[in-house]
Amino acid sequence: MELIIFLAIGALAGFAAGLFGVGGGTIIVPLLFIVFTQMDYHPDVIMHLALGTSLATIIVTSISSFMAHHKNGAVLWPVFKNLAVPMALGCFFGAGIAGWLSALHLQMIVGVFLIWVAYTMFTGAKKAIDPTKTLPSTPQQLMAGSIIGVASAIFGIGGGSLTVPYLTRYGVVMQKAVGTSAACGLPIAIAGALGFMIFGMNKDIEVPNTVGFVHIYAFLGISIMSFFTAKLGAKTAHALSPAVLKKCFAVLLVIVGIFFLVKGLS
Repeated sequence: MELIIFLAIGALAGFAAGLFGVGGGTIIVPLLFIVFTQMDYHPDVIMHLALGTSLATIIVTSISSFMAHHKNGAVLWPVFKNLAVPMALGCFFGAGIAGWLSALHLQMIVGVFLIWVAYTMFTGAKKAIDPTKTLPSTPQQLMAGSIIGVASAIFGIGGGSLTVPYLTRYGVVMQKAVGTSAACGLPIAIAGALGFMIFGMNKDIEVPNTVGFVHIYAFLGISIMSFFTAKLGAKTAHALSPAVLKKCFAVLLVIVGIFFLVKGLS
């Protein structure tokens, strides 16, 4: 029965990610939080399980995503080489920070993040890209990668919501920013999932079918279904108004973000 529920979450998350053009983490984390709560898992580990499992599922989805972008020549591999290692290290240690934070603090942090994502989607947040700008020096890219990695672990995302704005700020065209971000999502997801597994093993987690803070059934169900339904969502998006879709999704994110904040404050 659990696996059927997680397959359904994967189908919904994948379809929504393809439809709205956002990373699956912003959808998977809230859904897993609700499902794990209904399953009466201990409140102290629910948010950590949602974040760790979300990152594990992104391993699978990011592979198909960045391969598609690579075929279209949209991945800036020199930039990827600068960002990948610090992102992975940052995400691994970010998982340790997330494990140290209380469930209530994590709920509030994720709630604020979802509202910020909603704001950027609702307003469009598409400033004109200045082609005269160039990417910062390699040391600065290394620093930015580590910060994005830490944040990705705490938010349970593949980093696209942070990497794309960072790259476009320095004159990278949107298609290549998205493609490079998709490639960066793989090392982030692998390091983050490993971090949540390892740091979670040091905690007393009385939840079946888990390795640290990663729920195995949820990982399998969501990964399998989202891989297929993301493509269906992307096709559906072409038949609808992207602007209206993103604004509707932004409203949903605000509601979920407020829900997390209220839960954290109550």
